[in-house]
Amino acid sequence: MRVGSDEIVNSYAAMSGKVVQNVFVAQGYQQNRQSETQYRRDCSAPYMRKLLPLQGGKLAWTGISSMQMRNLPKYQSGFVNRGTVYCNAASSTTAVPALDKVDFLKLQNGSDIRGVAIGGVEGEPVSLTEPVTEAIAAAFAAWLLEKKKADAPKRFKISIGHDSRVSAQMLQDAVSRGITGAGLDVVQYGLASTPAMFNSTLTEASHLPYNRNGLKFFTNAGGLGKPDIKDILERAADIYKQFMVEGLTNLEKQTSTSIKRVDYMSVYTSDLVKAVRRAAGDIEKPLEGFHIVVDAGNGAGGFFAAKVLEPLGAKTSGSQFLEPDGMFPNHIPNPEDKTAMKAIIQAVLDNKADLGIIFDTDVDRSAAVDSTGHELNRNRLIALMSAIVLEEHPGTTIVTDSVTSDGLTTFIEKKLGGKHHRFKRGYKNVIDEAIRLNSIGEESHLAIETSGHGALKENHWLDDGAYLMVKLLNKLASARAAGRGGGSKVLTDLVDGLEEPGFAVELRLKIDQNHSDLKGGSFRDYGEAVLKHLENRVDSDPKLQKAPVNYEGVRVSGSGGWFLLRLSLHDPVLPLNIEAPSREDAVKLGLAVAAATKEFPALDTSALDKFVQAF
Repeated sequence: MRVGSDEIVNSYAAMSGKVVQNVFVAQGYQQNRQSETQYRRDCSAPYMRKLLPLQGGKLAWTGISSMQMRNLPKYQSGFVNRGTVYCNAASSTTAVPALDKVDFLKLQNGSDIRGVAIGGVEGEPVSLTEPVTEAIAAAFAAWLLEKKKADAPKRFKISIGHDSRVSAQMLQDAVSRGITGAGLDVVQYGLASTPAMFNSTLTEASHLPYNRNGLKFFTNAGGLGKPDIKDILERAADIYKQFMVEGLTNLEKQTSTSIKRVDYMSVYTSDLVKAVRRAAGDIEKPLEGFHIVVDAGNGAGGFFAAKVLEPLGAKTSGSQFLEPDGMFPNHIPNPEDKTAMKAIIQAVLDNKADLGIIFDTDVDRSAAVDSTGHELNRNRLIALMSAIVLEEHPGTTIVTDSVTSDGLTTFIEKKLGGKHHRFKRGYKNVIDEAIRLNSIGEESHLAIETSGHGALKENHWLDDGAYLMVKLLNKLASARAAGRGGGSKVLTDLVDGLEEPGFAVELRLKIDQNHSDLKGGSFRDYGEAVLKHLENRVDSDPKLQKAPVNYEGVRVSGSGGWFLLRLSLHDPVLPLNIEAPSREDAVKLGLAVAAATKEFPALDTSALDKFVQAF
């Protein structure tokens, strides 16, 4: 689920809080309704808490076991009818169910919060429970109130949305309780994409297994960073301790909050449609005559066919897996997944479509397929987007993650006349680096990862998979308006000249954290020692050459290709990427890595050993 903050209508400082389910959320979500519908919710959840005023910079809690609820008369909002909810606390001595101890900081995954929300998988106990989620939501509210002190006279709203994972409704309800308990209003967007949630902070108003989920937070300044998430989790831990220690109190407190349902996706998709029409000279149906199929993988991206492509005149028959289903019965919604890409390629070929579009679960990543079944993802998608952006902004810097190919660098700099700035893995790292470059006078308009995360300066640096695809549609529409046909050839022609490796592989070398060779140290220290040792060996090998500029791990050229060994951002893993003209050349590079890593017994090199021995 996702959560964000912004200035909304009149004197309201609107917080767009979207609890972004980064775990599987099936069709447990509640549909947005345009009809007059009261939102009735159970305010008497056994572990429900109510926030007291700020004390020492943090929100204090008192337990409330029973709430009397009444809905005030409805009034028409901009989108749907709104029901104002009053929850009146009544003292009670009902016992609170025992709560397990939780290490909240273990839920941090960089700039996100992730955990197991659904049981049933051996060895993966549920960590993102309803009480834990409620505490995190309350902590976000406390964090927000503290950060937005200048807006104190204004009333805050937090919007909440989710993708199609099976735990969506459960987490949405828990987040709503935490936020309304803090005295802030909630706007529920229901099924929505991550990009739409961030976009909601500017307007008036994921690839994890099914049992997992998480939270993403936004303000109108963008997504929260690692320090912010750590701060929120530390606050949540304090709140949760009070849940456990204090139980129920006899204090009474009355608060007035509201929960409103809004169909924000209609606003978001309308903006996407307008963008394509503008690119084509304000033609109403600039994609008329195009056949474009969409594969949403049963995630949240099914809207793109009916709400974006069809209003633009495109034919979308043959689109597949548009209905949200958090068990993902057809394939994982992931533009990097081979099965997923095979599915959209087949759909394009079977339907003789001009273009295929595929999204991940929450639509912040995407990829495409041309009419011949040629994939436009990873380096090819970066090359295509670079070509489009450099037409609009000649000479600009393209920021990418660390695993992009040498051929891409040559394409961007020699063919397109831009500058390639290869940075670190992690979409937030790439985006923040592009923002930093602009701040010091180096123009950058695109930050994009091989994973399919891509953000443009013109779109507030939001990694929006739907917006990336709109940029492709803009090229199709403008070419058609200018009398140039050719279907998706307009796009594939833009990446003509991109040198691609004859062989590419990614291997994962895991660190055994229980191995005695760690000597009580952290996996991160051990991984850094591996990298330092590899770097020293490379320095003494005349056949290998370290990259002159490198921001992550050890990147080395040799045998006509390159390899990159780096430490995972979050896990005890050293991913190894190798690209070369042939498998034989790739094995030579693999052997260089194997020679260095064999001296570290806590490192599982079985995948690398198998690769070099199989040749």
